[in-house]
Amino acid sequence: MNANVEVLLSDDERQPVECWTRVMGYFRPVSHFNKGKKSEYAERIWFKESKAFADHSSCRCLASK
Repeated sequence: MNANVEVLLSDDERQPVECWTRVMGYFRPVSHFNKGKKSEYAERIWFKESKAFADHSSCRCLASK
């Protein structure tokens, strides 16, 4: 199969994606959250772990090893 083939779907051929997140040690779908939890989820800040640990000198736990 050619990887450069672009497939176009109409809106009625698409299906919604269900987003899950970890809460208190277990996974739950975000669609099942109450209003307050959905608001809290929307305010979360996303980060990349590789960028967070790029500067090892600022992390005391890694610098002490």
